[in-house]
Amino acid sequence: MTAGPTTPRDGTPSAEPPRVDAESSGPASSAPASADAVAATERVAPTVLEQMGGLTGIVASTIPVIVFVVANILLDLRPAVIAALISGVAIAGWRIARKQPLQPAVSGLFGVGIAAFLAYRSGEARAFYLPGLIYSAACGLAFLVSAAVRWPLAGVIWHGINGDGQGWRRDRRLLRAYTWATLLWALVFVARVVVQGLLYRYDAETWLGVARLAMGYPLVGIALLGTVWAVRRAQRAPRPAG
Repeated sequence: MTAGPTTPRDGTPSAEPPRVDAESSGPASSAPASADAVAATERVAPTVLEQMGGLTGIVASTIPVIVFVVANILLDLRPAVIAALISGVAIAGWRIARKQPLQPAVSGLFGVGIAAFLAYRSGEARAFYLPGLIYSAACGLAFLVSAAVRWPLAGVIWHGINGDGQGWRRDRRLLRAYTWATLLWALVFVARVVVQGLLYRYDAETWLGVARLAMGYPLVGIALLGTVWAVRRAQRAPRPAG
């Protein structure tokens, strides 16, 4: 038989707190642990910027092009090719030493190697920029086609990288926003092909290098800002009826 609250001789119940069984507090105590586990998982998952080596890694990836442009102006094609290769190897080693993701280091070194090989074999400095031109043309075409078939690559890539799935396509607001963002990315790639393609055709190798740098990450930053603005605006808009 369970004893009730003790009552003093004056008839007033005592303020003794009720005892709580250890078993009844089990779920409550496990909740903070679950929240900590989720938070730890979110911290482990790297962001897109972290996967690219952060802002330092992004800036470092442009160094081989800068080295090639400057060395080709001051020296000659062959020293410029060698200097670009050395800088590419140095940057890859630096990224590995900092324990940054290996994929950007390897792909960056591979891209510099292909560009340097084409320039060396052709004997033309402009050939160093040919892989970038081909890449921009392929990306521009892919982004345009994806927008036309209502699978805008801006949304596919973003949600694919973050592991969110492709359910966003059922939301007409997001589909429209990502379509406009995809067209903005396509404009960036097409602009690169047009401007740099003309410079390539007329063998303006120095200006071609300058255009490559100026139309690289600065335009990517503008496209990213446009994408974020379009998506956030779509998310704040009221959901259409029906």
